[in-house]
Amino acid sequence: MSRLESMRRRLTAQIEGLNWAAAQIANLQGDVLELGLGNGRTYDHLRAGLPDRRIWVIDREMNAHPSCVPPEADFLQGDADRMLDRMARAGTRLSLVHYELGIGVPEADAVKSRGLSPLIAPLLVPGGLVISQDPLEGFERIAGPETVADGRYLFYRA
Repeated sequence: MSRLESMRRRLTAQIEGLNWAAAQIANLQGDVLELGLGNGRTYDHLRAGLPDRRIWVIDREMNAHPSCVPPEADFLQGDADRMLDRMARAGTRLSLVHYELGIGVPEADAVKSRGLSPLIAPLLVPGGLVISQDPLEGFERIAGPETVADGRYLFYRA
């Protein structure tokens, strides 16, 4: 499969996974976290699908398209571990985390995602969801939408 085809499959999985997750958390209290902003496409999709939720964003740099820049109060700039700790100390409660950090090297990305797992877990409300491109630890892995191939994107429940 070409890298272009792989990208299309990833984007389709993200869209379908985020739409599914938005429906799943409809009856849960808690904010949303976009962990890794990039150019802001998935953040933009989350705010369109969850207009009544506060959506936090963590990233080391602001590189988003101008139309996808989160409000200053919701953007936590810095290393994810420090920002997650800051959220925990502030008592932030999350119903959904979209984990999209990484450099595209599976081995390195898995080390990072597993290391951040214990920092994400205390922020989630019971039944909260994590959707990730990388494996996490300490969460119950669940099936996502039927349209997303197993392993293409990972779905977890707190």
